[in-house]
Amino acid sequence: MQIHSQVLRGGFFADALLGTTLLDVYGKIGDLCSAKKVFDEMLVRDIASWNALIAGLAQGNLGSEALELFRRMREESLLRPNEITVLGALAACSQLGALRKGEKIYEYIRDEGLDTNVQVCNAVIDMYAKCGFVDKSFLVFENVKCRKNLVTWNTMIMAFANHGDGVKALELFEQMGSVGVKPDDVTYLGVLCACNHAGLVDDGVRLFNSMMESGLNPNMKHYGSVVDLLGRAGRLQEAYDMVKSMPMVADVVLWQTLLSACQIYGDVKMAEIASRKLAKMGSSNCGDFVLLSNVYASHERWDDVGRVRRAMRTRDVKKVPGFSYIEVNGVINKFFTGDKSHGSWREIYKKLDEIWFKIKEYGYVAGTSYVLHDLGEEEKENALCYHSEKLAVAFGLISTSEGTSIQVFKNLRICGDCHEVIKLISKIYNCEIIVRDRVRFHKFKEGSLFLQRLLVIYFMHIS
Repeated sequence: MQIHSQVLRGGFFADALLGTTLLDVYGKIGDLCSAKKVFDEMLVRDIASWNALIAGLAQGNLGSEALELFRRMREESLLRPNEITVLGALAACSQLGALRKGEKIYEYIRDEGLDTNVQVCNAVIDMYAKCGFVDKSFLVFENVKCRKNLVTWNTMIMAFANHGDGVKALELFEQMGSVGVKPDDVTYLGVLCACNHAGLVDDGVRLFNSMMESGLNPNMKHYGSVVDLLGRAGRLQEAYDMVKSMPMVADVVLWQTLLSACQIYGDVKMAEIASRKLAKMGSSNCGDFVLLSNVYASHERWDDVGRVRRAMRTRDVKKVPGFSYIEVNGVINKFFTGDKSHGSWREIYKKLDEIWFKIKEYGYVAGTSYVLHDLGEEEKENALCYHSEKLAVAFGLISTSEGTSIQVFKNLRICGDCHEVIKLISKIYNCEIIVRDRVRFHKFKEGSLFLQRLLVIYFMHIS
């Protein structure tokens, strides 16, 4: 801030280079308020100034603001967005799942001939995948005007992994070799995650072994992916043995991965081992406590559940609130569980009442086992009714025409009851619904669920 004040007093914001340098520094250290202040105070802005702030906002998880700034640049300045500009804007679209805005940017890219830049093509492939449309990603991949590089192949393999298409990811991996592109550690991470998400356990173990045979040393992320693969397949002892045999000390997230698998299979003994390891490492992530509590609750060990909850209160551990958002007519609408702050909340709740009536005719019974608390059945059912993803889907139904595809994005994992409800909604209302939670894509169509997992970002905490 001292440099900022000196520059301001000296009147140097008339110099675009100095102003851009300063706001770029602020953006890279995450001080976006100061970056925006510098931008607003600049008397002269060149394209680098706009690019620096758009990129900083996108990297700082302020995707909506990045896209708004991109709009302002196009409408308020005489400057034409270049390759760097669209890279920042596409990153914001990927973060928000803003498909329509992403497609408009891609249209601009084609009109301006920017699709000859390989980085831009890679960003478009990534954008489509993260917005839920891997088929469009592959179409771009197949028809790029630029020469594909290793990142292009890795991005497409990751995209298939994100969407649970292990077969396509493995096919692309084999195709890489046939055209002389040598895989790196990122490539192997992609195919391992693809095997993980498609349940291809033997293929995943084989690829992990072939990676070491090729001379590449697996890192923590590779081990984490295989541990997750084995854990999700119910091979918890093998997963635990791999953790113990690693050449490096297992980190917090790896133990969280094992704990998550223990929740799936209700393995109390292994869950307690993982939980003790996490405690020794000083982890205070709310997910650690919630996962262990849920394992106990699934066995109706309410005394142990209470002990874990008391430990959370003692350590002042806060559970991250779940929220969902949906883009309708270019506007991002955000919902929390039980939310009544939206301008259309009465219509949304009325639609949910209609939905409950219709799905019960199809035999729906509330999945109260997903409410892992010692409550009465009626209280549990009420707790499920207004989860944020249900509110978002209901808003999508009242805001779009019949048969329109609905995309919802959630910061935490979707619960099993919401799976069942949204699956029935897709059948009753004849629409495709895609829910992207923090772990995977879930595609519902005609009453069927096509489970498509997101690439597990290994350094993310498990909710």
